Amino acid sequence: MYRHVQNSPLHFLIYLLAAVMFLFAWQIRNDAAPSIAVGVVALLMFLLALSFQTLTVSDDGAHLDIRYGPLNVFGTHIKYADIASAEPGTTSLIDGWGIHFIPFRGWTFNLWGFECAKITLKNNKVIRVGTDDSEHLVQFLRGRMQRDDASA
Repeated sequence: MYRHVQNSPLHFLIYLLAAVMFLFAWQIRNDAAPSIAVGVVALLMFLLALSFQTLTVSDDGAHLDIRYGPLNVFGTHIKYADIASAEPGTTSLIDGWGIHFIPFRGWTFNLWGFECAKITLKNNKVIRVGTDDSEHLVQFLRGRMQRDDASA
């Protein structure tokens, strides 16, 4: 069983931006259309910050579950049967933070920092899962791969 939650301070910047936008919407409240537009964007920024506050990577039976939260809108899962290899790695600035696809590098699910588990699928696609616990995650994935190979 594996479960790790990583926190990031970046959501505080998005909350701050949303607060400034709410204040601006209040300041221009006499002009309804722009005030409502800015208020809606501020609300979306607030929900975005709430969505990317944590990154939870956990074992969910037949697959590895990757979820951003605490508002669990974004995420994915990877079937253990589809994993060819797992190794510790690092992301680069081009990979960024959040959810990104970079041609010739693959998908990146990252919240904070540059440490990751580099997962290569059997179809040669690469998924980088950002975590501050990459050694344990890779160890867990290798154990699951061996267990699945033994039972096949």
